[in-house]
Amino acid sequence: MGVMRRLEGEFAAELALVRPELSARYAEALPGARAAVMGRLWRGLLYEPLPGLTVTGPSRVRLADGRELTGRERRPYDLGDEPALRLDGHAHTHPAELLAALGLPGADRLIEDLDNSVASMALSRAGASPRTGATLEDHEQSVIDGHPYHPGCRNRPGVSVAEQVAYMPEHRPVVALDLLALPLRDCLVTGPWPASLVDGDRLLLPVHPWQTRHVLPALGLRPHATGAVPARPLMSVRTLAPLDGGPHLKTAFTTRMTSGVRDISPGSVRDCVPLSSLLTTLAARCGGGLRIARYLAGAAGPVDGEHSADLSCMLREPTPERGPVLPVAAVTAAMAPDPAAWLAAFARLVLRDALGLLSLGVALEAHGQNLLVALGPDGLPYRLVYRDLADVRISPARLARNGIEPPPVSARLLSDDPAVLHAKLFGSLAGTTFGSLIALFGRGDRTVEGRLWAIVAATAREAFRALPDTRDVRADRHALFGERIAVKAHLVARLDGAPAGDSWTSLPNYLNDREHT
Repeated sequence: MGVMRRLEGEFAAELALVRPELSARYAEALPGARAAVMGRLWRGLLYEPLPGLTVTGPSRVRLADGRELTGRERRPYDLGDEPALRLDGHAHTHPAELLAALGLPGADRLIEDLDNSVASMALSRAGASPRTGATLEDHEQSVIDGHPYHPGCRNRPGVSVAEQVAYMPEHRPVVALDLLALPLRDCLVTGPWPASLVDGDRLLLPVHPWQTRHVLPALGLRPHATGAVPARPLMSVRTLAPLDGGPHLKTAFTTRMTSGVRDISPGSVRDCVPLSSLLTTLAARCGGGLRIARYLAGAAGPVDGEHSADLSCMLREPTPERGPVLPVAAVTAAMAPDPAAWLAAFARLVLRDALGLLSLGVALEAHGQNLLVALGPDGLPYRLVYRDLADVRISPARLARNGIEPPPVSARLLSDDPAVLHAKLFGSLAGTTFGSLIALFGRGDRTVEGRLWAIVAATAREAFRALPDTRDVRADRHALFGERIAVKAHLVARLDGAPAGDSWTSLPNYLNDREHT
């Protein structure tokens, strides 16, 4: 296994106190977790514009000081581990150790992210159990390793070992949410807030117990009721399904996970209901194959006279489908005995509606967590559900050209720039969702993968033919079949001095005929 790094040892020591029966499994899981994060890191080193690195081949990178880093050839959509990379002939098996040895400027935060990601992934694998049922929650909690391409896929700083075991979905806990009583007149409320969460002139705000412990004390607040709402966490950790049914609860969890802080801005609270209404209306215009998991209501409480992202919650309707429904991130190869048929059915659904919405003026962030698939009796996708609406992008100009009034939403959601719209949709859909599915189904067989990419490309061409031949649609078609495609740059975004928000890079586009033939 090798010598544990400091953080790995700290995790092991705490685990021995809180869950000693998992200690041996944690130690056994460390090499695999290192290799899994190393695989994601290698992808980033090969395909992101990092200072001081020059890619000189499909498996070779040169540093500014002349040193050379080598590994296996890796296409940007490939999944799988990378047990070791060689820096000037010396094998490195830990991603954080390797990144420190590279000496890239501004990489200190990123090195910490990788250490956290490895230790937390090993803990996730140690505490995970096989999928035990077919409910949405069972499928959500089966996703052990997180984002398929993000090196910080299990980065959870500020969340202790005991808290990870108690709150993280892969450990399959029941999390008892607290209720915080706030003066109703001082709260920002969007939509019909449930009467069950009102006590006289006070709004009862569901609060994650991590938030109660780590955030409320500094605000001088204590919960009105502790453990009042038992619920099961979904993939996003801070969104939970109450055991008694009813709306899913998206809570604030004010720490950085993966690469984003998981609070809920007052702007998101204001936007959630009108945004849900717009997307539901537009999805119906596209044929009705895509369902929107609508936000029903949201609330944010005050801190020092201002509505706070730390005191917020949104209520989302449960998935409105029967039968097997699961996030695309939870799809396994065993679910698709005929990968070509499965992918063709999925592509027809998602491309028809996602491209239709784009032509009307909305770009979805259609990655494996936001996009759910409902499977029919034949095991093939027959409907999709889209959720978590706060990262869509809306073009007021496109809406106007289609006779649609722009909704009253935050300015950060609005853009008429085609490059922004295309990056949002195509980067998530082609760059992450289709890429990870094809890697999963193709199992490294480049011939099979080429056929699967060709199926997606043909389905996209068919979807475009069904749309009006407008200037916007022609621009969308040109971008989707271009030689390169914009995707998020996960490493660049965590370098010291990186601007707030998303960073981007471009990848070879395997929907382009020259790439998959």
